[in-house]
Amino acid sequence: MKALFESTEFTLLLVFGSYLFGQWVFKKTRIGLLHPLIISIAIIIAFLKISGISYETFEYGSRFVSFMLGPSVVALGYVLYEQMEYLKGNVISILTSIFIGSVVGIISVIILAKITGADQIIIHSLEPKSVTTPIAMSIAQQSGGNVSLTAVIVLFCGIFGSIVGPPILRLLGIQSSVAKGLAMGASAHGVGTAKAMEMGVIEGALSGLAIGLMGVMTALLIPIVHRLLS
Repeated sequence: MKALFESTEFTLLLVFGSYLFGQWVFKKTRIGLLHPLIISIAIIIAFLKISGISYETFEYGSRFVSFMLGPSVVALGYVLYEQMEYLKGNVISILTSIFIGSVVGIISVIILAKITGADQIIIHSLEPKSVTTPIAMSIAQQSGGNVSLTAVIVLFCGIFGSIVGPPILRLLGIQSSVAKGLAMGASAHGVGTAKAMEMGVIEGALSGLAIGLMGVMTALLIPIVHRLLS
């Protein structure tokens, strides 16, 4: 039986099945804490604990899902290409928005961490919280942070942003599809982009653009901030 559980086919069934179940629960309840990702993560962790299957085995079995991250990014690029007209005349405002978002994301973490007495490892782990997971982990590793902690925080920020982002945008009366897309991508990266796609094609395209720009901007700004504060 354990051999079956460790097979690639069963691992993929577990990943997709738990997420689809999470989607069903979320649609039925509409409770933010029952986000599909939270439910699927809980199910997978519980299953691995009960079955005694190591994370390394699960990671190998789910490698197809990891591989699909690449094509999904390309797909976002194609969606952006289709909405290229919305970039014309907005380049300066888009770059300015991403720059400010990146600066606020980094500085806010440093200030809160200093106030709470967190050490440098925690600070370096949290600085790239608004960047998509692969880039955030690379930034944290180069800065001397805890990569595992960074991955967890990035996921949490993505889920939290996808839940509270749309209500906040409505509360602030933001109507621009470009602004909403940039806000979701810059604050909640991949999970936020998935939510932005539900809001509209333009929102999804600009959110995908924000992911890439935030990654580049944050990677460039963090070393500069370190020099200024050292």
